[in-house]
Amino acid sequence: MAAAATPPQPPNQHQASPFAEYGADWPLGGYAVLLAGYAALFGIPLLTARERRLPSELGIRDLLLLGIATHKLTRIATRDWVTAPLRAPFTEFKENEGAGEVAEKSRGQGLQRAVGDLLTCRWCFAPWVAGALMGGLALRPRQTRVVMETFSAVALSDFMQFAYDAVRKTKGK
Repeated sequence: MAAAATPPQPPNQHQASPFAEYGADWPLGGYAVLLAGYAALFGIPLLTARERRLPSELGIRDLLLLGIATHKLTRIATRDWVTAPLRAPFTEFKENEGAGEVAEKSRGQGLQRAVGDLLTCRWCFAPWVAGALMGGLALRPRQTRVVMETFSAVALSDFMQFAYDAVRKTKGK
């Protein structure tokens, strides 16, 4: 004889919030504000833009420029000595990493901490830079290409500086 099926149990009314696993250290509310800001800055204009303003496609040249410029502008925003005053209200200095860059960590709680996390994370900040550049391509393509070309040239120069230093070190040994 088969055992009787167990009747379904009522849902546990005291289940923890799905956010509870993150703990009190995570500024989830601040992250939500940043997500809303990102959507407002880039999503709303994109959804309301007139069709003729949007590029019909991104050519390989623009894609390469966009990627390289996004990389360089993101590093400048999240690591450069010179941009440290912009990050300082949200971060604290950890160490000098050389080559004009610093390591920092987020400070504070809530939105202050969330902004600090954004400003110290290259992978987190890159979509903001790419979104701004794409918006620029839609609104002012010629001027935005000049910006992308400039920062792509700076990124290539950085790689050449490191290559030059590496060659000098091997020849000096």
